[in-house]
Amino acid sequence: MLVLLPPSEGKATGGTGPALELGSLSLPGLTAAREAVLTELVELCSGDEDKAAEVLGLSAGLRGEVAKNAELRTAPTRPAGEIYTGVLYDALDLASLDAAARERAGESLLVFSGLWGAVRVTDAIPSYRCSMGVKLPGLGSPAAHWRRAAAEELPRAAGEGLVLDLRSAAYAAAWKPKGEVAARTATVRVLQSRIVGGVEKRSVVSHFNKATKGRIVRDLLTSGAAPADPAGLVETLRALGHTVESTPPAKAGTPWALDVVVTEL
Repeated sequence: MLVLLPPSEGKATGGTGPALELGSLSLPGLTAAREAVLTELVELCSGDEDKAAEVLGLSAGLRGEVAKNAELRTAPTRPAGEIYTGVLYDALDLASLDAAARERAGESLLVFSGLWGAVRVTDAIPSYRCSMGVKLPGLGSPAAHWRRAAAEELPRAAGEGLVLDLRSAAYAAAWKPKGEVAARTATVRVLQSRIVGGVEKRSVVSHFNKATKGRIVRDLLTSGAAPADPAGLVETLRALGHTVESTPPAKAGTPWALDVVVTEL
């Protein structure tokens, strides 16, 4: 099973690991593309601070991120699973997993990124700022840049098992499973169910969408479940106590769409 996650906007700072070694990161087929983004980002942030802040969409309170990006090649690193913070990662709480679940996390979780393309939670990276939605002066959209680089590498990472895609739209644009990989891919939408005037009302949730997805991944990791395909995933999530609704896709070679229904946020 391969689980595709978005990064977090906020990231932990500091670290005690050695400086970045691009060649040591997972998915070596992305190394050249990572070097291209890293070079441009460091150059951008080593120059005009106002321009860099504008390109990266930084508010006045986040101007310090420019200087941090300028030092990416020499900054200390820490595992990506410790770098990413926020609602999804708080709910996932990798640090509290037992050894077996942490091992499964290292093997199955893939975090997408405007800078790195995608990394495993065990990869050592520095804290950085570069969303998938920026437009870099030389490379343009990171999403378009990563689509070219990921076309061969990500299907290899997916192997022959289930792909659980929990990314937001901006990060899903960097790689879209196709063909037989898409047929064994499942996406998840989180819906809140409320009773209003005796009638059930459902709505898409945003902030707590991330928390629910974090809890789903945690449940899969701690249970040791390894569903082989989207149909098996539906059965597994129901057995783990989640309310899941889904029908197989009408068109062959397209992902399954799962709705996870929650009553409490």
